[in-house]
This record gives sequence, structure tokens and C-alpha cells, in this order.
Amino acid sequence: MPLDALCLTAVAAELRRSLIGGKIDKLYQPARDQLLLYIRGQGENVRLLLSAAPGHPRAHLTTLSRENPGTPPMFCMLLRKHLLGGRILSLDQPPMERILDFKLETIDELGDRVERHLILEAMGRSANLILLDGAGRIIDCIRRVEGDLASGRRQVLPGLFYRPPEPPDKRNPLALDGSALRQALSNPTGREADSLLLDTFTGLSPLVARELAFRAGDSGEQLAQELEKLLDAVRREDFTPCVLVRDGKPVDFSFRPILQYGPETELQERESFSALLDSFYEEREQSERVRQRGQDLVQAVKRACDRTRRKLVNQEKELAATLDRERKRELGDILTSNLHAMEKGMKLLRTMDYYDPACREVDIPLDPLLTPQQNAAKYYKEYNKAKTAQDVLTVQLEKGRAELAYLESVLENLRLAEGERDLQEIRQELTETGYLRRQSKAKERSKKVSGKPMEFRSTAGLRISVGKNNNQNDLLTTKMAYKSDIWLHTQKIHGSHVILWLEGGEADLQSLTEAAQLAAWFSQGREGSRVPVDYTPVKYVKKPAGARPGMVVYTTYQTALVDPDPELAKRLRVK
Repeated sequence: MPLDALCLTAVAAELRRSLIGGKIDKLYQPARDQLLLYIRGQGENVRLLLSAAPGHPRAHLTTLSRENPGTPPMFCMLLRKHLLGGRILSLDQPPMERILDFKLETIDELGDRVERHLILEAMGRSANLILLDGAGRIIDCIRRVEGDLASGRRQVLPGLFYRPPEPPDKRNPLALDGSALRQALSNPTGREADSLLLDTFTGLSPLVARELAFRAGDSGEQLAQELEKLLDAVRREDFTPCVLVRDGKPVDFSFRPILQYGPETELQERESFSALLDSFYEEREQSERVRQRGQDLVQAVKRACDRTRRKLVNQEKELAATLDRERKRELGDILTSNLHAMEKGMKLLRTMDYYDPACREVDIPLDPLLTPQQNAAKYYKEYNKAKTAQDVLTVQLEKGRAELAYLESVLENLRLAEGERDLQEIRQELTETGYLRRQSKAKERSKKVSGKPMEFRSTAGLRISVGKNNNQNDLLTTKMAYKSDIWLHTQKIHGSHVILWLEGGEADLQSLTEAAQLAAWFSQGREGSRVPVDYTPVKYVKKPAGARPGMVVYTTYQTALVDPDPELAKRLRVK
């Protein structure tokens, strides 16, 4: 669910205990709509994530590493100028609003202590991060809004005084006593209880409204009592970070236990809201961020794939046409034996086909502008041309299929990319192989990016490495691994090169099985079962001269049938 006002209240209460009095040591902007603040507190140093992403705006402490861009964005540089070294004085939230106001004391250019405010508006598509001066004037914001006089949409632009969003035309339940709540929940129109709550009060999410209705049953009196209990817990800051898990995947979260779902949904408590939000958004946010940044690469590779497929189809048609070339030679022989019966200007020769067992007559088209000898030579020329074309097309088709296989492997590598560094490696690879244009000389002179393969540790303690792109696959297989180490790869489908490091010992069955499961998971067969994985010592794996990155041949191998296991990959991963 989105972070509603009540859940944000719980998060803010948790943040105050860690942030108030802390100083901002470092500040980064890992994504277009995210800020990461390193804060030196009284007892410990923490990292605060502020996200204004339209799909999941939020604020919480984080322990996850996030890759920062090589050049800080302008908004990041501005915040560093105004906030680095500043002390967090307070964290306020307007009643039942999805807004957090971080009040800070900083030093300006003249050395004077000044007040600054960093506002997080965690309101869905309108989410924003806004920096204010001490007078409440906007210095800048992460998402500028021009405003619209016709619709009344407010402006959010540098130089203007900050004006909070207009509150909805609903009542604040925290400002009402028990009798006022019961009066507000009188239901003369017979509306559903959850709809009545949403239409009457501000700050309630659909999930919380449904939960209150579920606990109250059909009783209007009980509905008011359940709402009173909820509001009392909010006033006491009695919150429980809970996540709802279905089929092993987190689907929702809340600040109190949710009972409305059946046994197919498991309720799990977390030690803190920061830990809950960190884990809940980790995978989906990372995949979305990489998808956005790598979209240009995906489109370029898909266009190259489509172009290669079209070329292969045309070449296969041309190759099929060459299979009838023997008939051209036969017609040339027939014309040569009938030169006496031909004259220049003839369009057709009807004669006996002595290549036909029945010796039936055949009509042979002629070019009236050519002599009889030239017409015969024309058929011989077409025969030789088709024979040469078959040889050339066979080679071209083999190259085209290898090219398509390489491009499909790059698409698979893009799925495995975990950050900007991985994307940059693939971008360099596509540039070197000619699928992307080379950048300007100044950018070309910049240092090449070299990432590291994924590292795992088997249950028995053996190291397992998994390449994330073709260059890493080549590096693992041909440069890093010893001849006695075990190389694994899915059979006849694209996937990562996997190395099981023996370090002078022998591979136990469990480590070998786990390495094969990793090879199956990091491949195109991840959604299947009983995926065939070939494995062999590295000494039997060779890279042909001139082969594309990541392409190898191997012999003397064995095959294991394993099931891909994403949980195994998470459990064995070495961070």
C-alpha cells in the first residue's frame, strides 16, 4: 500500500529517536527522485533515505548500498551547499497529512547560523522534495510544478513562498472525541463501512478502512469503538511494523496487525519500520531503477535482434531458391544440344527433355535479344551464381544465427544488471562490438568500467562466482578460473557462466548441485523446472578465435537436471 498518513506517523516517531540532534555528514542523490543522507547521531551513524518516487514515496533509515552517479545532479549539489554540516532540530508532520518537515540549523556562506527546512511530500504522483529557507521561501525542489490557474493547481517553483497542498474536504479523526466520532459514523444512506470511513475522515488508507470494517462486523457502534482504539494507539505511538506475505512474497504492509485476509496470507512482524520498508521496496525498486536506466540499451539490442531476424528470414528464402540450381544446368545443356534449332529473337524453345525419364517435351524461356549461345550461357551463369550463393548464404546464416544468439545473451545480461556500473559495462561491450555509436573523444578517454561477478558461498563453504555480462563471463572462464575448477552453464539456452572454485580440493555433491541451481536461475530457464545444466572442468572449455564476448565451446561434460531456486540465490549470496 502507499505510505498513508497514519503509517507515516509511525515512521516519523521512529525516525525522531535516531535523527534529532544528528549532523548531516554526506549527501547523495542515487536516483532522480531519491536522496541519501549520512547522519552522524549521538550514539550511531545512520543513513536516511528520502524518496519522492511517484509510485512509492517514503522516508526511512536504510542499510542497503545504492550506487551513486558519477556526476552529482544539480539538486544534489545545491543541497550539499545548504545542508552539509547542518544539525536536525526537529521532525514535524502536519496532523493526518503525508508531509514530513525536517527542520535544520546550518551555517551559510557568511558563517552565520541559519534555519533550513527539507520538506518531503509523500503524496503519490504529486510526491516532491522541497528545500526552504528560514522564511519559508522555496530555494529549489526535486520536481518543479508550474501550476495551473484554471484547475487551482499550486505552483512549486524556486523563489516562491511554500504553500502546503490543500487538505481534503474531510474531518481529522484525531481532533474528534468519542461522541463526535459516533455522530460522524452515523450511516443513514446504508453505505459500506469502509467507504463511509474513507469518505468521512482524512488520513485513512483503504487497507486500514477495510480492517476497521472487518473487525467491527455489521455493528455501527463497534465501528466507532474500533476507530477509537486505533486513534488511541496512534496518540500513544503504539505501532507494530507488519508485512503481509503471500506465496512467499511481500504484498502489503501496515503499522498494526491486519486480520482481514484468510490463511493464504501470512502476517509477519519486523523489528522496525525502516527494516520493513527497506526490504519491502528493495527488489522492486532496484529492478525498476535499472529498467529505467537501461531502457535505451534494451531498445537498441531489440532493434538489432529484429534486424538480424529479418535478415535471416530473407537469407533462408534465398538459400531455398538456390536448391533448384541443377535444373538451370540441365536447361543449359538442353539449349546447347539444340543450338541448330534456335534463332536470335525467339522467346521460347519447345524441345525434348532428355533428362526426363519419359522424354517429355519442355518449354524453355529465351531472351529474344540474346543469341542462342548467349541464352545457353545465361542458364549456366545462373547455375554457377546459385552454387556460389549457396556457399556464401550458408556461411552468412551461420554468422547471423551466432549474432542473434549473442544479442539474445546481451538481453539476458541486461536482466541481471544490478546498477549503473553493470549497465555501463554492457554499454562498453555493445560499443566495442559495433552495435552502439562511439561517444565523443573526451568521453571515450574516460576510464573503462569494470564490474565484479556475483559471489556466492555454498553450504559446504566453497566459493561460487556468477558472471553478470559477457565480459565478466569471459573474464571468469578464460582468465580467473583454474583448469581444475568446475565450469557450469545451462544447456542450449542463454545464461551466465558459473565457476565453482575448488581451491585444490574436490567438489562435494551439494556444492555442485547448488552451483547448478544458480546456473539455472541466472539463465533463460529460470521460470522452468528440471533445467539441464552442463558442467565440466575449465580445461575443457575453449574460446574460439574471433568469437563474440561470452561465446565458448566445451567438450567432455556431464549434465545435471535441476530446479531454479531464487531463495537459494538469496541465501548463498555474499554481499
